[in-house]
Parts: sequence; structure tokens; C-alpha cells
Amino acid sequence: MSKSCALVIIGRMASQTRLSLSVTGATPRLVTTDLIVLPVFVDDAGADLAQWNDASGGELARLRGNQEIRGKLYETHWLHVDDANWRCRRVLVMGAGPRNQLTLERTRRLATAAGLLARRQRIGRLALVQRGPLDRQACAQALAEGLVLASFQTDPYKTRERDQGALREAAIIADGEEKSVTAAAERGVVLGEATNLARGLSNEPSNLLTPRSFAERAHELLANRGLAIDVLDESRIQELGMGLMAGVSRGSVEPPCVLVVRYTPPETVSDAVLGLVGKGVTFDTGGVSIKPADGMDKMKHDMAGGASVLAALHAVAQLQPPVSVVGVIPATENMVGGRAIKPGDVLRSATGKTVEVLNTDAEGRLILADALWYARELGATHLVDVATLTGACVVALGRTTSGLFGQPASWVELVRETGEHAGDRLWPMPLFEDYTELLESEIADLQNIGGRAAGAITAAAFLKEFTGGLPWAHLDIAGTAWADDATPYQPKGATGVAVRTLAELTLTSGRFPATT
Repeated sequence: MSKSCALVIIGRMASQTRLSLSVTGATPRLVTTDLIVLPVFVDDAGADLAQWNDASGGELARLRGNQEIRGKLYETHWLHVDDANWRCRRVLVMGAGPRNQLTLERTRRLATAAGLLARRQRIGRLALVQRGPLDRQACAQALAEGLVLASFQTDPYKTRERDQGALREAAIIADGEEKSVTAAAERGVVLGEATNLARGLSNEPSNLLTPRSFAERAHELLANRGLAIDVLDESRIQELGMGLMAGVSRGSVEPPCVLVVRYTPPETVSDAVLGLVGKGVTFDTGGVSIKPADGMDKMKHDMAGGASVLAALHAVAQLQPPVSVVGVIPATENMVGGRAIKPGDVLRSATGKTVEVLNTDAEGRLILADALWYARELGATHLVDVATLTGACVVALGRTTSGLFGQPASWVELVRETGEHAGDRLWPMPLFEDYTELLESEIADLQNIGGRAAGAITAAAFLKEFTGGLPWAHLDIAGTAWADDATPYQPKGATGVAVRTLAELTLTSGRFPATT
């Protein structure tokens, strides 16, 4: 006797608290807030610290003199303001390390660390003092990004009281001309919110974020933003001959789709079209080549590359860069089922190339291959793909650095520089022809794995075969898309890696290499 059962779905993606951020040129004593964060360097001799020492009745100088406050990175000390003329009586002194080692990424992380600490103390409003030797505008953008990142909620489905409060208001106490700093901070808010958008999508349980619901979320997020949105359903995927995409999806009852988003600016500086391609595997069991049970729950974030592309386009719609952009996100599950592809099967790609599938857990490169082809069909002249592609990249670079592959060297370097500025550390890896030889199949044009050695490189070499010789960069974010351990500036969970890199890259179109 059979019994019917009902699956209880929690609901739509949980909403996030939106941070209200402002910039003020007012003297700190006139700022109305619950907490002021004061960065202090190891070798700090700033004359501006005198006002803080006077406000605390000499306490700051005493604490620095006896080494209780040393300026060590992320070191914190609470300081009480005694001066009745100050509106805020609570100051958090935060170590910023040596002054000459301050970078934009360190600035961004300091702001996030300050915001997260405030949330742990259930402080909903704070102001952060802008200090240090960096460019004022770039620093303000990084501070804004960091504060917005700190407002992200990692536990949206908890029904009991949360461990952290909500950060609702923040201000940057500007050092310099306020108008230009405000414009930079506003850009930082856009990029920070886009990063949080990708984090939210990547954290979603796979029963709530299926391929179809991924496309629905895209419509909700991008509607009325001047972007053209199209979704290729299963029948359209078949009509286009995307045999690799169709093959991967066969084991799942959830139908696949390909999300296509286009941005066309009112005016362009060139004929370039930037194609952004993101892996959108909403859950990856490994297929017939099934993964170990331990840690498989994290395979819900195997669509982090797709989330990054979607979030970057969300930012692009607001930043309005002078270059056309097309985003292609192949969304599917990779499941075990009676119709699932098996090791030894041969699939035909949209380009006509045939692929022997030796390992069904190497599915990301298959769907990306068809997506790269489609981006070219839509007119892309320069390509970037982002994917949680290989465990081999984690072995090679750990969890702090993403692998960077591509052609030509000028395009790879531009992407690397952009990532460095945006706070995404990218490390160039080789793509010699010898690696492509490892993908030779006895019965097809290619096989989808090249053996255990150089696994991240052979995966990239596979993708290269579908780029049509265009300038192309591949970002393997398998190690950086998810944080297993909390740090002062990053809680456990999705990181939103590559979002800011992709968005900032659209603003560098004047440096795009020529195509032949």
C-alpha cells in the first residue's frame, strides 16, 4: 500500500537587512551614532589622535603608552568618551597594522570586522573614521563595501533569537572633500550589495533554489533595471544542440534552463561585448560518479559562479558602464537517476565537438562549454567564466586565492589587476598545449577529464576548446566561494567572490585587448 506525502517548503528566499550608509565631513564629536570606530596603526603618530585623547580624558594616550593598544591588525579596545560635548560616548579602537601596509583590501576587511563586531554587541548604528595614506575616494569605496558586507545575515531561516543584531545605519567620517568621497562610497554600496546578493543566493538550500526558481529570482531582481532577460527552457536547449547541458541535466526531475541577461548602454566606447558565463549547478551529487556523503550538503553552492554573474549584472545596471555585457548562466542539477549519463557515454556539444564522459562529477565544464558557445553566438568578443570547478584548484591554491587561466596574456593580466583592486585575489596558472593532449579520447574529440595530475589546468584546457580563440579568462573559485571557518571579516558560508571583479571589469573596457 502506497502512501502519499507532502514536502513542506519554507518559502521564498529570505530577505536581508539593507544598510543605510552616509558620508559626513562633520567633526567626530558632532556625529550622532551609537558607536564610532577609530582605526589606529602600529606606528601611529597622527596629530588627529589628540582630539580622541582629550575626549577620553587622556585614556587613549595611557593605553597606547602601556601597550594595551598596539595597533595590531584587528586588535580591539573599547574607549569611553568623557567629554560632554561629544554626542557619541562609545568608541571602538581597532588595530589597522603598520601604516605602510594598509591596502584597499585591508581597509575593506577592517570595515567588515568593525561592522560584525558591532552586530555581536547588538549595536545597530556606527560611524567609521577614515584614516590612513590611501587615496581618499578609493578608501571610501572600500570602507562602504566592507560595511555593507558586514550587514549580511547568514542565518535568515532561524526562527529563534539570532546571535547577532542587525546593522541598519552606518556613516563614514570623511577625511577630505565630501562630495567626491560620497560618490565613491555610493559605488561601494552598489558593489557591496551585489556581493551580498550573490552570498544570499549561494547560501540558499537547493530545495528552494532549483534551476527554475533561480531564473525566477533573476526576473525579480533584475526587472525594471534596463536589462533584457531571456530564459532558455529544456526544449530550447535541445533545439540549440546543447548536448552537454542536456546530458548533465538528464538525471534530475528538475528541468534545466539557461538564463541570459543582456545590458546595452546608451553609449559605448567600443564595439566590445563582454560575455560573462557562470556555472549554475544548483545541487551536485556528482551523478553516477557520486561524491562522498561527508560535505555533500555544501554542494548547494555549486551555483556560486552563476550567482556571481547575476549579481555583477545587478551592479552593472546601476553603474551604467559604457560597454555591452551579456551574461549566460546554465542552471541545472547533477543528480543520480535512471536517465543520468554514465561514465563512457559520448555527448555532442553545441559546437559539434563530441565529448566522452569519463567522470560524471566533472559536469561543470560540460555545461560551461555550451554556455561559452552561446555567449559567442550572442556576440561576445571577450569572455570571462566563473565556476566552482575543481577540487584540484583547492589543493593547489587553498581557500584564499582563486585560480586564473586564459588567453591572451594581456586579457588575463587585466582581469588579475581588476581582481586585485576589487578584493579578489587571483593567481595566474599555465595553459600549455601539453595539458590539452591529456584530454585526447580514443572514441571522441575530447574526454572530460585529463587524469588526477593538473586537474584544475586540464579543466581549464577543456573550456579553452570552446572559446573560439577569443580573449577569455576562467576563474576557478572552488576554494574561495565558501568559507568553512569564520575570520574577523568573514563569517562561515558563501563569500560572493568575483562579483566585484566582474562588475569593475566592465568599467575598464578602454583597456580590453583587440580581437582578431
